Amino acid sequence: KELHFNDFGDRVAQLLHVELASPFTQWRNSNIRQEILIVNTHLLFPHDSTLSLVRLQQVYKILQYVESYQNDFQLKPMPIMLCGDWNGSKRGHVYKFLRSQGFVSSYDTAHHYTDADADKWVSHRNHRGNICAVDFIWLLNPDKYRKLLKASWSEAVFGMFKYLVRRASLTESDAFAFLKADNEDCITYSGFCEALTQLSLTGHCHGLNDEEIKDLWLQAAVDGNGVLDYKEFLQIWNSTAPDQSDDSKNGEQDDGVNDSQDQTIGFSVKNAVLFPPEVEKGRWPEDYSLSDHARLTVVFSPIRMPCSQLIC
Repeated sequence: KELHFNDFGDRVAQLLHVELASPFTQWRNSNIRQEILIVNTHLLFPHDSTLSLVRLQQVYKILQYVESYQNDFQLKPMPIMLCGDWNGSKRGHVYKFLRSQGFVSSYDTAHHYTDADADKWVSHRNHRGNICAVDFIWLLNPDKYRKLLKASWSEAVFGMFKYLVRRASLTESDAFAFLKADNEDCITYSGFCEALTQLSLTGHCHGLNDEEIKDLWLQAAVDGNGVLDYKEFLQIWNSTAPDQSDDSKNGEQDDGVNDSQDQTIGFSVKNAVLFPPEVEKGRWPEDYSLSDHARLTVVFSPIRMPCSQLIC
């Protein structure tokens, strides 16, 4: 199924629902469904700062579609892989958004790199001559706890807001003052909208729409009194970092799960390599002319795991 981004930089993604034709021999006679959802995409290049939000919207739309596909066909939890050219590094908002949803970078998992290891490898030399790591194969196993998608989306946008005000050398108290404008001790909805416009997060063709702004406001003003006080502001200010769970164990559970539980297939990352090999050291070889992207190959190993993928 193709997912069109005609309203998001004229891009496209493809969703594949795959069932293994030749089941793994160790589970051939079991009731374990051996299925996987695979998405391939190519996100918009961030030609200017306003497109960072568009790229987040593209990923949000992909995850919304995957979620609705699972609900429409009443699918049990299964592994999800997101592959492609993400046109953004490990420092970017897209990376943090996917991490907050429980996805792990298979290459980084194979090499035991953390989120902070942003310069260990590269996979692309772009049209500006910069080298960067932009090609990822993301894995989400079905036993992974996930945040509500809308909550992760709101955190991602608030994270972008936080980045923009920090870039302007504003502290958290400065940011609160910026948002509340002329009001004495609280932020109103109109002041909130005005601040988003001043930060170029809305008010133009690539900006947040009215519904998205309203959703953000409802996520922030949790007590329902129509305004945002300093305590509520601090809650959103301090909640914009992705949940750094322990991914060293991702896909490394043994097969000794309780037989009374619903079970499904999952994957551990056995190996991941980039070609040409120089890019694994953060260098781009000048004599490599096959492509402006390195080739990423990942080897996965099937494992049996509880069928949960609970949303928290």
